[in-house]
Amino acid sequence: MSILSDGLARYLEHDHLERMAVARVGIAGAGGLGSNCAAMLVRSGLRRLVVADRDVVEPSNLNRQQYQPFHLGKSKVDALAESLRVIEPRLVVTARRVELTPTNVADVFAGCDILVEALDDPEAKRMFVEAALEMGAFVVSASGMGGWGGPAMQMRRMGDRMVLVGDFTSEVGDDLPPLAPRVTMAAAMQADAVIAHILGPCPGFV
Repeated sequence: MSILSDGLARYLEHDHLERMAVARVGIAGAGGLGSNCAAMLVRSGLRRLVVADRDVVEPSNLNRQQYQPFHLGKSKVDALAESLRVIEPRLVVTARRVELTPTNVADVFAGCDILVEALDDPEAKRMFVEAALEMGAFVVSASGMGGWGGPAMQMRRMGDRMVLVGDFTSEVGDDLPPLAPRVTMAAAMQADAVIAHILGPCPGFV
């Protein structure tokens, strides 16, 4: 047991904790969506994680991502793995500093039944989702989280193997900057969709 799991036992049944512990989730991107989603999943009992991103931590990341000033210049996946292990020392995290392509997604995330799309570029998002669905994984993607005070966030189920979250309109751009509140809201919805897929319906809502 760890301090985190001891605390979680107050809220989750043993079976739920076991399901979270054995699930293996892959996250494509360790930025605003990916780093926050990863932290929320680990705080909810996830203990097996694969994270892929090619970037290093920059000052412009600190406003919304799970990094501190002392991480500047460090690989995002290594910095994130370091931070997540502070939360849960038993976490088994595979940090892959790599650019994802249609030909390597299956290898990078081999063994992951659930994949989270947390990329910035629309073409990269599309590529990853297509590759992830081809693998047979359950996919959680996001679209629309720029600016502040915008349209309400939503969650849409796209068939049996995909969930899409966001407001679906406010793409990040010059007039819609990526700020912590809406980016983190989308990341939280992604984490919630992953947990719901692992644990099934919450007893309080049945």
